[in-house]
Amino acid sequence: MSPAPLPSLDPAFFDAAQTARAWPFEEARKLVARLEKSGKGEAVFETGYGPSGLPHIGTFGEVARTTMVRTAFRLLTRDEIPTRLICFSDDLDGMRKIPDNVPSRAFLEPHLQRPLTSVPDPWTNEFTSFGDHNNAMLRRFLDTFGFDYEFASATDYYKSGKFDAVLLRAAERYDDIMKVMLPTLGSERQATYSPFLPISPTSGRVLYVPMKEVDARNGTVTFVDEDGRDITVPVTGGHVKMQWKPDFGMRWAALGVDFEMFGKDHQTNAPIYDRICEILGGQAPEHYVFELFLDENGQKISKSKGNGLTIDEWLAYANTESLGLYMFQKPRAAKRLYFDVIPRAVDEYYQFVAAYQEQDVAQRLENPAFHVHFGHPPAARMPITFSLLLNIVSASNAHDTDVLWGFISRYVKGATPKSEPELDRLATYAVRYFNDRVRPTKVFRAPTEKERAALQDLADQLAPHEGSTSAEELQNLVYEVGKAHQFEPLRDWFGAIYQVLLGADQGPRFGSFVALYGVAETRKLIADSLAGKLVSEPA
Repeated sequence: MSPAPLPSLDPAFFDAAQTARAWPFEEARKLVARLEKSGKGEAVFETGYGPSGLPHIGTFGEVARTTMVRTAFRLLTRDEIPTRLICFSDDLDGMRKIPDNVPSRAFLEPHLQRPLTSVPDPWTNEFTSFGDHNNAMLRRFLDTFGFDYEFASATDYYKSGKFDAVLLRAAERYDDIMKVMLPTLGSERQATYSPFLPISPTSGRVLYVPMKEVDARNGTVTFVDEDGRDITVPVTGGHVKMQWKPDFGMRWAALGVDFEMFGKDHQTNAPIYDRICEILGGQAPEHYVFELFLDENGQKISKSKGNGLTIDEWLAYANTESLGLYMFQKPRAAKRLYFDVIPRAVDEYYQFVAAYQEQDVAQRLENPAFHVHFGHPPAARMPITFSLLLNIVSASNAHDTDVLWGFISRYVKGATPKSEPELDRLATYAVRYFNDRVRPTKVFRAPTEKERAALQDLADQLAPHEGSTSAEELQNLVYEVGKAHQFEPLRDWFGAIYQVLLGADQGPRFGSFVALYGVAETRKLIADSLAGKLVSEPA
């Protein structure tokens, strides 16, 4: 597949980019200096993918963040230096374990340790191998988000000869590579280690065996095959692949990679990758190390544990752009990735998009919306926050968007799902998120005597404001009732409102809630809470 053409960038940003402080510009400046020093005529960005499983939220983050740096580089260089983003699939790796999600483990058992592109597809007859299936899922995944990239397969690059020159150099400099690798290994592993992993001509498996001989002149290696015979194969043409650490450096040298980011779990190995790249005649790329994601308990997210959000789970409740914002913000800080972060990410995304329209060029380059949309944010305003919609769903027991639109159309005059498709999409997310994630854990509490008196007073004070949609006026009224009943600090009053009326510890500005939900409806909600009807509802 040929990559889509890069969208043009507004030249008005070129000058302002030179002093922009957002992290993609800081990283892109290192790349600009690198190319100025080397005189290289293009910038090559790379991301890696292990097709032993389907693309996941980390894959999205890596490609999105790399694209953000690529966009910043294009602005810094006035879009005069060509750029490429290579998404590389390590599909010649051996299948070390059978995934949990396959239809039949027995079907794949005979294929353990064979290259992923030699393992049959356990799901369909559409693809020639397990690796091809997952590679197709990767391309579909990236295309869904509109990324501009070139797909590269390790199987293709090893077998077609694209890596041959560097692999022959690796045979020539085998001892130099071993000098880098052996000190990083335990004594037992040192005795059997080789940077080359031959693929057995007998079984087709990727073998972790020592080399009996490395013949640099002929470009061959000799090893003991699984049947006990000495076998000699060329290092070219896909007869061997490299161990994963040397493979990193080899690939950088072969592809001329200028920039690659990776998770903190790779940080200690980065000097090894760099040194091997240099041994093989390349220049180690610029790196960006990002922190790993944590679950809601602060534990590292693990695919095998399943303790993190999948991309499908995020996109069931929010738009892609909100996920892009989450990836943009503080990539070097460990962040919790679980369902509760979604509403805030959605609301912050729309806040940044709205602010973008009022900003000058320099401010726009610091706005996350610019980076989330790779230089092309939409002109969009959201009149209602996601958090507010969630609370309306809660108060109204809305099981579908038709009920929710009854409130929305009263608050946003003339609005319909057809005239406000983005708001309708947000309403759909809100209903789904509330019913799936909030309703099962919602807990209402009874008011104290002091809170009961204040809530009754609030209901009485709201009566003359029937029909009002002035969020500010209604917020001031709520504020004054809290002061009159001597809540100190005043946040205790708002905390009581959320816990008693909405079954939550926090919520939106309550005046905005009343304006959208309706004065009469809010007064009934208060009456129900005072009558004990909310507390008696099952969580």
